[in-house]
Amino acid sequence: MPSFRYWDDCVDPDDMKVMWHTADVSKEWIDAGEKIGEKVHISRDPDGELYLTQTEMLAIAKLTIDRHFNSQLHPDMICALCEIVSDRKLFLEQYNKKLKETRVGLMQVAPETADWLAREMGYRAYEIEGNPDMLYRPFVNVYFGAAYIKWLSSCDGKERNEEFVIRAYKGGKKKAAHKSTLIYFQRYMSVKESLASRREDEIRLPTGAASNSTTATPGKSGEEWAFWDARVSFEDMDAIWNSPEVVREWAKSGERRGRVRFSLDAQKKPYLSRVEVKAIAGIIIARHFSSRGVKASALAALAEVTSMRFVNGLRARTGLLGIDYPTALWLYNDVGYRAYKVISVDDLYNPFVSMYFGAAYLAYLSEYEGRQRSYEFIVQAFLSGPENVNLQETGPHWTKFQDTLRFYEDSKKDQGSCSIL
Repeated sequence: MPSFRYWDDCVDPDDMKVMWHTADVSKEWIDAGEKIGEKVHISRDPDGELYLTQTEMLAIAKLTIDRHFNSQLHPDMICALCEIVSDRKLFLEQYNKKLKETRVGLMQVAPETADWLAREMGYRAYEIEGNPDMLYRPFVNVYFGAAYIKWLSSCDGKERNEEFVIRAYKGGKKKAAHKSTLIYFQRYMSVKESLASRREDEIRLPTGAASNSTTATPGKSGEEWAFWDARVSFEDMDAIWNSPEVVREWAKSGERRGRVRFSLDAQKKPYLSRVEVKAIAGIIIARHFSSRGVKASALAALAEVTSMRFVNGLRARTGLLGIDYPTALWLYNDVGYRAYKVISVDDLYNPFVSMYFGAAYLAYLSEYEGRQRSYEFIVQAFLSGPENVNLQETGPHWTKFQDTLRFYEDSKKDQGSCSIL
């Protein structure tokens, strides 16, 4: 176990600057006698144990989500969990006899779980292999705790509700419906409601607050990722600048080469216009899937149904097409779709990469188990998994896809056909 006394011992200099520029945090620190340019003491309880204040905790939760889980998780969930699992104590360790694992830190993350999330699920913003003490660092612990929450939100191919996620976080998936975890969820809800007066908008992050720390693996996030050019390769940007429809749209909003902004919703979540979505779909298909007959309109419609065109994805789904890291890695390694590399989950926040692996998965499903599949099967399988398809009933996914497809069809010839391939 490491030995910390100051924030500067467990947080990178860049992150310390961000914390100092977070209004509520800096006010709290100054009121406690801390000074800019000097080391900041970590709070201690009457027993001498190090802990984070609620203000500090909310700032870290907000920063972590802005950097890595935008539009997928909420800071209140992170803060409420930290209250009940660790009481916001940095060095708390607890051994779970039934699960045979030791959980550590603010979010009580097991080193084995963090290693698995990094190795198998692509969460590699922090290098922890061979260095489990990293989990005592607040930003690192919250990152892997949040990653585990996101995984639980769609484990076993099902979109899970908040109660399942919280109860499974406590006792594992098998205990998510067991009476032993019910009181835990009830306490979580009580704490979460008590934090309602401290919603994320009360922690006012400074401009540029979500830029990567120096210990994170190289990449772009936060405000930097508000620009297309920070996520997308020069080649792909050049291709989309060749779309007349996109150029007209970008000209109206004053975009210029080298610094094209994503559209942002009221919560500052980046999303694509339908013109942009269709242009990317067309580029990907023309380059890589023209012989498969996949239609750009169908791929674009799936993007809207899957993520509502949010660049980072929606809830448990990752990226524009909702393709998670293990699926993309399987398509790359085993199926042979290698036009784009996937080194970490962050790669799937590039709209071109997500669109490419979405098209690859669509092509794979079209011949699932060696059989030519119907359009309805392909759509249902894409959105809910091939094992969950029921062609005896017209499900909501197929209906929603048909309704959305109309926004992307080019001609009267295509309208009403609902063809994908």
